[in-house]
Amino acid sequence: MLKNIPTHLIAGPLGAGKTSLIRQLLGQRPAHERWAVLINEFGQIGLDAALLSTDADGVAMGEVAGGCLCCVNGVPFQVGLSRLLRQAKPDRLLIEPSGLGHPLQLLEQLGEPPWAGVLAVQPAVLVLDAAALAAGEPLPESQQAALGGAGLLLLNKAEQLDELARARLQAQLPARPLLWTSQAALALAQLPGFAARAEAGAGLEGLPESSAAMPQIWRTPSEPICQIQDQAEGWSIGWRWHPSQVFELMRLQQWLASLPWRRAKLVLQTNAGWLSANALAGQPLYWQSSEWRRDSRLELIFDQPQEAEALRRGMAACRL
Repeated sequence: MLKNIPTHLIAGPLGAGKTSLIRQLLGQRPAHERWAVLINEFGQIGLDAALLSTDADGVAMGEVAGGCLCCVNGVPFQVGLSRLLRQAKPDRLLIEPSGLGHPLQLLEQLGEPPWAGVLAVQPAVLVLDAAALAAGEPLPESQQAALGGAGLLLLNKAEQLDELARARLQAQLPARPLLWTSQAALALAQLPGFAARAEAGAGLEGLPESSAAMPQIWRTPSEPICQIQDQAEGWSIGWRWHPSQVFELMRLQQWLASLPWRRAKLVLQTNAGWLSANALAGQPLYWQSSEWRRDSRLELIFDQPQEAEALRRGMAACRL
């Protein structure tokens, strides 16, 4: 068992590059360290664990789906984090809260019982979309509140900004350690608190326990699991399809382009193979090969509630 496990919060608004940063950090993990990653998503389906899927040993993934991870005292978070720590016994923990969450509250509550002494919370990394901020897009209030206490402001997607634009943007931000980057690249040594190490000790005995939740299963391979989330921050719909189902890529792209989604995440088996994509409103889907093979998943977040049945029909029509 371990105690004082170095814990790194990777926060930031939707689409800033949090998942890409975690993927970069996982690729630099020292071979002798066991890492755990806890991911919170606004929707119920759970896409980020699939997007981060890797064949590498030494990395354990956990998910808390369906809302804001800042509710640290809620049962889903307590159970999800406890289970992950017990199973993985990690040397280091990364936590990615939803872009619609409240990272400052989460940081404060992780320093309180029952996590105090179990986790050693390091200064947070706040991933920001530099291009969007330079274009005048406002930062959500929940993310603004976390700026002043961040251990590092990672200004991602900065490759198109000249020195003048960078200077103007930096003048609008608090005086915190800051790095400009592209593709969320960050050297592991630059991660705030990376020098911290877990200690031997009985740190996990006092954590909440619960039996594992029963997984949802498909009634038939052709019928997906569909879940809808409706909260003040937005409305989402997501699907999990049996791995035998294959989607026609061009048809899928056309259908997605016709919808007013705010965020799209997907990992699907298509006629071009297993592919993943992740985009904000107005951005084209950039497809990448995926190692995930367990099922096909798609999650869409909208500003306003949508006609769920029409979306179900549209998604189903994209199958081969």
